[in-house]
Amino acid sequence: MKEKDFFLHKNQYAISNNKEGEVFKRSSSNIALIKYWGKKTNTLQIPLNSSISFSLEKVFTGTKLRYHVKTPPYKKNFSVKFFFFGKKKFIFWKKILVFFYRISSYCSYLRDYHFTIETYNNFPHSSGIASSASFMSSLALCIMEMEKQLVPSLTHSFFLKKASFLARLGSGSACRSVYPGLVVWGNHKSIIGSNNLYAIPYPYKIHSIFQNLIDTILIIDETPKKILSTQGHQLMNTHPYAKERFKCANKNMDCMISILEMGDFQEFGKLIEHEALTLHAMIMTSNPYFLWMKPNTVQIIHMVWDLRIQSKKNVYFTLDAGANIHLLYPMNERLFIGKWIKHDLMFYCKKIIESICF
Repeated sequence: MKEKDFFLHKNQYAISNNKEGEVFKRSSSNIALIKYWGKKTNTLQIPLNSSISFSLEKVFTGTKLRYHVKTPPYKKNFSVKFFFFGKKKFIFWKKILVFFYRISSYCSYLRDYHFTIETYNNFPHSSGIASSASFMSSLALCIMEMEKQLVPSLTHSFFLKKASFLARLGSGSACRSVYPGLVVWGNHKSIIGSNNLYAIPYPYKIHSIFQNLIDTILIIDETPKKILSTQGHQLMNTHPYAKERFKCANKNMDCMISILEMGDFQEFGKLIEHEALTLHAMIMTSNPYFLWMKPNTVQIIHMVWDLRIQSKKNVYFTLDAGANIHLLYPMNERLFIGKWIKHDLMFYCKKIIESICF
């Protein structure tokens, strides 16, 4: 589908079909295996390399959207109230207004309503666990549920594609959180249907070892990051190693396609660790440079490496843009690794969250 397919003009719906309502959507966070880092300049959230992620079943944002039609005469600006855990958050509210402005051409009805948005996470926000992705995708799904009331003929396939398209305009990786399972975003020559405008479910064979994979998140730092991901993406525009990074990411995607089919968990683990460390290497060599890892992050990475040597168990780490670690391992090794995490790693963590990649 192309961008023009997502426009909805006033002559295509009737406000009288949906004067008021309430909708709730829950959307999962996701963990990228091949990382999206860097976007095209002078565009809205167009990635410079393709990415692939697992959605996380037990790590989510819940969002309730209440709406009612404005009484004429009314101003054409957006009318939004926002509550996070029942409290007003001005910074988040400003981001929602920016998001509404970006998507207003595709959802022209937004200016006709008053909105109240109430949302919550079951995990720390702004700490590198894709809270923006899960929130923006849940909000996009709410908006599309509202749009379906205005245009009942919308198909389920279109509903999800447009939700992903809209979510991308709020947070790039949010477009992947619309779908469960393995999800691809960004045009890649080896993946049919992949594109830069919205995400798609991974279309190829996946070995059984990667089904119901466990992801244990080690919360090392719950505080919001001092340098947000948006700023980090911008630094890629002048990064001396950016071009090589994009080449490397796309090459790694080709490797990942083969690994997912063949079921080589060790090669899978090596690749996701390489991707994680490459991402942080780009952060550390930006100008200005900065460091998201904490001492306990580095300590746990070494402990993971040591455990693999000693036990031959298949446990590997990945990191997003933050200090917190994701440990990925097969379901059949859950008992041993779970005990090890609680016995050896809890000292270095604020908390742990175990989820299933679904």
